[in-house]
Amino acid sequence: MNVPGIRGWCPTAHRPMMSGDGLLVRMRPRSGRMTADKVHAVADLARRLGNGLIDLTSRAGLQIRGVTHDAHPELLRALVAEALVDADPGIEARRNIVVTPFWNSGDLTDRLERVLALRLADLPQLPPKTGFAIDTGAAPVLQDVSADFRFERDGEGGLLLRADGAERGWSIDEAGAFDALNEMATWFADTGGMESGRVKRHVSKVALPGNWQIAVPADGGQLRAPGRTKEGVVVGVPFGAMSADALVGLLAEADPAFVQVMPRRCLYLETARPVTHPAFIHDPSESLLDVAACSGAPRCTQATVPTRSVARRLTGRCAGTLHVSGCAKGCARSGSSDVTLVGRDGTFDLVRSGSVGDTPDQTGVPEAGLLELFP
Repeated sequence: MNVPGIRGWCPTAHRPMMSGDGLLVRMRPRSGRMTADKVHAVADLARRLGNGLIDLTSRAGLQIRGVTHDAHPELLRALVAEALVDADPGIEARRNIVVTPFWNSGDLTDRLERVLALRLADLPQLPPKTGFAIDTGAAPVLQDVSADFRFERDGEGGLLLRADGAERGWSIDEAGAFDALNEMATWFADTGGMESGRVKRHVSKVALPGNWQIAVPADGGQLRAPGRTKEGVVVGVPFGAMSADALVGLLAEADPAFVQVMPRRCLYLETARPVTHPAFIHDPSESLLDVAACSGAPRCTQATVPTRSVARRLTGRCAGTLHVSGCAKGCARSGSSDVTLVGRDGTFDLVRSGSVGDTPDQTGVPEAGLLELFP
């Protein structure tokens, strides 16, 4: 059996990760939003210093692929100069913040993100993958996005802080939001959180203080699918993979003032123009929106199988959501899918209604045999 090398950390711009096509250099646009000029800069850097391919991660990050060791210092300097990456490696590693889409300048989401970004260094030492969700729109929409500490609205429109894995949260006010987060993070660290790794695992073993489990979150909503909105256009990015040329073409067609990177591998273009670029998803009923697939072999050294070609062939054949993972790490989707295929020794293990970590219903399925399972 091939056991993937699970590193326990995610790539950053300062600490890239080697893949089968070179270094992965990840950035997290502040509040997920960039001017069109900055998006053009990312595309130009991907072409000049990478292999021209850009990934959009499930947590609204961007990755430039195919960077060589020699090109990395120049790329890092450029990303810092564009204010897409913090100059301090420690702060950049902690800046694992995802925000609800469609926020407005000066609103609660914007204010909370600014305070958190400025005070990340004040938090205690936390596991490398610790994430923060600022899900403070009218209804929470980031429930399926990986995060350890979640700012959300309650049913009355008030603010709460919820530990991931807990059904209820802690009623707080905006002025005390960071202090509450610091207290919860300190509790997590002091009660063995570093060993647990993630808050969700930790709260399944260690009881939270009672007053942190009183506030009821507002009913959840859905992330907006591709299509026209009041202020712009949402487009999907198949598998979160796009070329720099396709991204530049999209910008030329849309001429947006800003671009927001969304969870679920979508882009929100603040534009009044219609958009039809063929490299992107425009139909909210498109089956590919329910499909997750990592880069797979040969682009990932951990993978033993191709993934996206398989996913495209199976799209529409599988009922519900589909996840094709090149190995047992499950980078493309951490949660459950109706059908999950996990690469192992050149074949696939099949999990129904589960995730990559669950016991497979069928093992050792060759690629050719997948079409027989899903005729």
